[in-house]
Amino acid sequence: MAQLVIGTRNKHKVLEIADRWQSLLAKGWSMVDLSGFPNAPEVEEDKDTFGGNAEKKACETAQALGEWVLAEDSGLVVPALGGAPGVLSARYAGTHGDDSANNRKLLGELQGKADRKAYYVCHAVVSDPQGKVVARAEGHCHGLILNELKGAGGFGYDPLFWVPEYHATFGELPLVVKQAISHRTRALEGLERWLDKVTKV
Repeated sequence: MAQLVIGTRNKHKVLEIADRWQSLLAKGWSMVDLSGFPNAPEVEEDKDTFGGNAEKKACETAQALGEWVLAEDSGLVVPALGGAPGVLSARYAGTHGDDSANNRKLLGELQGKADRKAYYVCHAVVSDPQGKVVARAEGHCHGLILNELKGAGGFGYDPLFWVPEYHATFGELPLVVKQAISHRTRALEGLERWLDKVTKV
């Protein structure tokens, strides 16, 4: 059975990916996260695209560990703000992972703007143990940015991200529903087809 390392220390992302990919267990893959690899490198996300960051994280981590690695980079894109927060989504307000500050900055930047359209995007990449990309996929989920937070679920910008079809924010939706429609799930669905082929080679 091949081992696939989920190349992140973000527990929220690990939970979403592992839950979505239980089906891989029947296809010859086992999954672990970086918690079992204390010497895994901290890869700097210094590329200007989601795809570039995902590829860098996957390849550098795979080479360091000698393992198959899945890495992804994802974030929120608001066209009215020129694509911001974009690749800076997790550190939009300056401190990495400060969701409250990031949400406040987003609301401040959108104040007075009529166009509230936004979308989450995820670029996911799988590298072989030699650091070569063998699969990549992209997923999107479209919505609107509200004027106030709604819901305590999810993370990041989820309490502001309204999905019109469900009349709720990502922060209000049950986890199982969010996972079914999220940008990350849609990217993972594309990668799953590739991984299925890899196990048959």
